[in-house]
Amino acid sequence: MKKSKVILAGAGPGDPELISVKALRYLQSAEVILVDRLVSPELISNYTSAAAEVIYVGKQCSKGIFTKQEDINQLLVHYAKLGKKVLRLKGGDVSIFSNILDELTVLKQHGITYEIVPGISAGLAAAAGSGIPLTARGYSRGVRFLTLFDTDSISEELWNDWAKTEDTLVFYMSGLKLKHLVKSLLAHQISTDKGIAVIQQASTAYQQTTIYRFETIEEQELLAFQYVPTLFVIGRVVELHHDFAWRDEVSSLDTLSYFDNHLNVLRDAI
Repeated sequence: MKKSKVILAGAGPGDPELISVKALRYLQSAEVILVDRLVSPELISNYTSAAAEVIYVGKQCSKGIFTKQEDINQLLVHYAKLGKKVLRLKGGDVSIFSNILDELTVLKQHGITYEIVPGISAGLAAAAGSGIPLTARGYSRGVRFLTLFDTDSISEELWNDWAKTEDTLVFYMSGLKLKHLVKSLLAHQISTDKGIAVIQQASTAYQQTTIYRFETIEEQELLAFQYVPTLFVIGRVVELHHDFAWRDEVSSLDTLSYFDNHLNVLRDAI
């Protein structure tokens, strides 16, 4: 009987060339692949074995589409106990804003061997692709990765801290909360020399960066959420985009989602 093992790996932010060599090697050799929505469809179509079973377990909470975490856990255990080499492939980095703790817990409960392979997080790729050095000397003292998934739990003290900090703030999974975020930071007197970058579909051919300055943001119409992966970068570093942006980005907001293309080739979420 083959010894079971589950690999939990980050596939990177979207650009298929940003996956690590180790994660790519596991992708090529895996017998069963449980893949998230925010994984490059090119990685799946070009690098998986023809014999591999690919199972889509994606989530898109903004549209109420998701695979239950309990189902994912059961699949991991089921295939591992069959002796299969299982790859749990996640978008970005495997440990940042993912449900890896649930998966690690169930694997350990069942005595299943596992390995964690890091990946490039979308926040890092978004900043690099937009020419925004997150901790540029003289502009930022550090960087924080945050989410507005549950705005009711954010205290006044925390809002005040976010508004006054010298750190760069990177918000994940918050695309629908842009107006709420801007209004709350202004109410807590965020410095007007800071800006906010709205970065959509980071690192892909559809990447688009929109910049606002808090000094004039109340006079502007904020970008409507496009139901594509969207991050916010907030701080003084945002102004560096104008000097150091290096890539040609799409000019139209009416673009397809790069990450939904793989729904045409993978079976529906179970």
